Amino acid sequence: MTPSLAGVALLAAQIFFSKSFPGSTPAYFEIEIEESGTGVHREAPDDEQPLRFTLQAKETREIFGLAEKLGFFSRPLETKLKVANMGLKTLRYHSGNQRGEVKFNYSEDPDARALSDWFERISETAQHVASLERTARFDRLGVNKALLLVESSWDRNRLVAPDQLLPVLDKIVKQKNQLHMAQTRAASLAERIRAGKPQPQQ
Repeated sequence: MTPSLAGVALLAAQIFFSKSFPGSTPAYFEIEIEESGTGVHREAPDDEQPLRFTLQAKETREIFGLAEKLGFFSRPLETKLKVANMGLKTLRYHSGNQRGEVKFNYSEDPDARALSDWFERISETAQHVASLERTARFDRLGVNKALLLVESSWDRNRLVAPDQLLPVLDKIVKQKNQLHMAQTRAASLAERIRAGKPQPQQ
């Protein structure tokens, strides 16, 4: 590696988030995001088939902006109130020699809750990608149900970097063995994602 490239690699900022909540689905997930917007989603630390994605520039700015507001995780975020178990969350920041890490079950800090929600939505999107790919390949009758769940997330603005869904949606549209209802719904979802904003169903 040349000195200039080594310097770029050293300075590249990265945010890590994980949530461990036994009994939920998934029971664990972790996400790493680079300041370039590239990211990876895993459902286990040793996940051999992680989902790789790329955030939109605006999404990346908002996530790193929230991290900055939180002091890059240099201060406690856990509430002092007694609350139910909502899953152990870990936030970690790394940029050159700057590092920060914090763990919490629940935080009253609105920026911490907003950042956690970003990662929850990223994971929700990743689960939709995995579900659609699985059903399109192995469960033709389950495709329409999986699409309905994606549609619900889209209408509630829960999808992050929704472009990552387009390859599998386009695949469903083109597959000859798919139900017409599923193909129509997949085509509609793909059209709305490409249009860039939710549109109510007719």
